[in-house]
Amino acid sequence: MTITLPTVLITGCSAGGIGSALAETFHARNHHVFATARSMAKLSHLSQYPNMTLLTLDVTKPEDISAAVETVSSLTSGTLTYLINNSGVPLTLPALDTPLEKAKELFDVNFWGVVGMTNAFAPLVIKAKGTIVNICSLGGVMPVPWNAFYTSSKAALKSYSESLRQELAPFGVKVVIVMTGVVGSNLWTKAPDLDLKGSMYEGAKKEIVDMATGQVVKDAMAPSEYARRVVDDLLAGKSGLVWRGKMASITWFLTSFMPGWVMDRMLVAGSGVEKLG
Repeated sequence: MTITLPTVLITGCSAGGIGSALAETFHARNHHVFATARSMAKLSHLSQYPNMTLLTLDVTKPEDISAAVETVSSLTSGTLTYLINNSGVPLTLPALDTPLEKAKELFDVNFWGVVGMTNAFAPLVIKAKGTIVNICSLGGVMPVPWNAFYTSSKAALKSYSESLRQELAPFGVKVVIVMTGVVGSNLWTKAPDLDLKGSMYEGAKKEIVDMATGQVVKDAMAPSEYARRVVDDLLAGKSGLVWRGKMASITWFLTSFMPGWVMDRMLVAGSGVEKLG
């Protein structure tokens, strides 16, 4: 059976996250959704939807990506209307105390995973004259203390996506970079295993843990509201940068019109950096 509805594949659809909310919103807007996660158990909450195909997909595993391409191609005659690269992992630690392997693992998901997915699914999106959506972060333009590698991965993703947008435009493909503010997802809920004893940053441990668990920002936007706004943007045919989530608009303003020292002062205040040295 060939799927006739517009199609969307979303990575990182675990319960409680942005990907899951996007999957449910697209389904409600009459799209067939390929919802993916690293294990089928993480997708069980989506199993009741009729126009939703659940796939096991780890974006760091080429064999998983190839299998997903084969499945989608077989059901859609080789097309995909929307590819949404949402999978991401956080890492909140002082840069000098972060093991290099941890930093590389983060880039494998947040950046290279997106590149791998895009390379593999681009022929399907091009055939559909569809849209590639990369879920970026305000961290891509904000030098947040204790998040050097997370923000670096998002800055790399933003830059890559902007070039990709230019290169795919001649083929009728849009690229959307969603600069995501604070959303009440499950990404920033688990405190890192911090062993800062003897570190020159030990005095800021409380602030680092608070940041890692999302305690520094209150009243985050609900994933369902974020998803509604993003899907509205996509169905309206937007391309390039869109800013969604709490603090997105003010961050756009500050990074567009204010000198860098203003943002620097705001981000350092209360981070624990001021207690050190």
